[in-house]
Amino acid sequence: MGCSSCSTAKDGQPRGCKNNGTCGSDGCNKLTVFDWLSNMSIPNGEKPFDCVEVRFKNSRKEFFRNTENLSLSIGDVVATQATSGHDIGMVTLTGELVKVQMKRKKEDFNNPELPKIYRKASQKDIDIWQKCRDREEEIKKRAREIAIILKLQMKISDVEFQGDGSKATFYYTAEERVDFRQLIKDMAKAFGIRIEMRQIGYRQEAQRLGGIGSCGRELCCSTWLTDFRSVSTSAARYQQLSLNPQKLAGQCGKLKCCLNYELDVYLDALKDFPSSETKLHTEKGLAFCQKTDIFKGTLWFSYKEDPANWHVLSKDQVHEIVEKNKNKVKVASLEEYAVENIEEEKVVFEKAVGQDSLTRFDRPKKSRNKNRNRGNTNKEKTATGQSHKKRRNPKHKRPNNA
Repeated sequence: MGCSSCSTAKDGQPRGCKNNGTCGSDGCNKLTVFDWLSNMSIPNGEKPFDCVEVRFKNSRKEFFRNTENLSLSIGDVVATQATSGHDIGMVTLTGELVKVQMKRKKEDFNNPELPKIYRKASQKDIDIWQKCRDREEEIKKRAREIAIILKLQMKISDVEFQGDGSKATFYYTAEERVDFRQLIKDMAKAFGIRIEMRQIGYRQEAQRLGGIGSCGRELCCSTWLTDFRSVSTSAARYQQLSLNPQKLAGQCGKLKCCLNYELDVYLDALKDFPSSETKLHTEKGLAFCQKTDIFKGTLWFSYKEDPANWHVLSKDQVHEIVEKNKNKVKVASLEEYAVENIEEEKVVFEKAVGQDSLTRFDRPKKSRNKNRNRGNTNKEKTATGQSHKKRRNPKHKRPNNA
């Protein structure tokens, strides 16, 4: 998706809005919300919900009370209440869905201390806001240089200006606690604004910066994912994925959030499966589980003395052997059960084009030029032969002169 300012410029080059997903038309922003109640009218006697959801730079969203009863719709730029001064944001949701979102995020919509919306932003407010936004990259670069000079073990990942330009919030990541008191003094002196430092996690950093994942799509955290659940390596083990940190880690350096998407399905499927630590007692020896296939419902077992030779058993057969072992009965061998396994049917591909061979195009083509040359030579021979015959015929001799 893209807004009108993201269209192509001269010579087919992309223009780009340079707003990092905070376009004024709300067409290519992050965490876009669809209001599916927008075409429904309010019942008689009911007042519209007086709270709205406002989005600021990147993924930061807050709720504000519309005390002035302004006629607001999605995409309107408004001036909101801040700790000191005012901030500029964009309305992303109005109406009853705001109440649903507040309940989901455990926000009290009856709280009298909820911040307010002052007015719709004027052109002067928008000009000041855009001017401050244009300074963010330069200030971020300068702040990183100051942090390097002070030898602080931190990374300043993003800068967000308040709408009136009186305050800037610096988002940073760090492994340990950082004493940035001197950093704040130096930055306040260099930039002439109030400074606020806010530490975020590596997942929140990736959410704010955005990017393309290994699946080829935009990061889930920057498009629709709002809650970050803990991801452990056991999620990869349950799904029988190789514990390769280069494949399991996302752009944030942590385990990918998508490892939890199908985990519940795998856990439900594994309820009927024997444990991977199951041991089978046979007269031939003790057998250990080497591998499981959740989709086919099979397990591979091998003897302790012969770990290289695996035998395929279904999960029902394994349960049967385990029940016999509980009754102190040993089975003869795994081979007896392995023979009972149903062999996989080989898929035979039929000829798609009638009775023609699928490899008919692989045969080398015969050169037609040779046949043509042979035909031409034969014609020439016959023609020359006929001409010689005509010359040798005595009937065609010229008569002698008298």
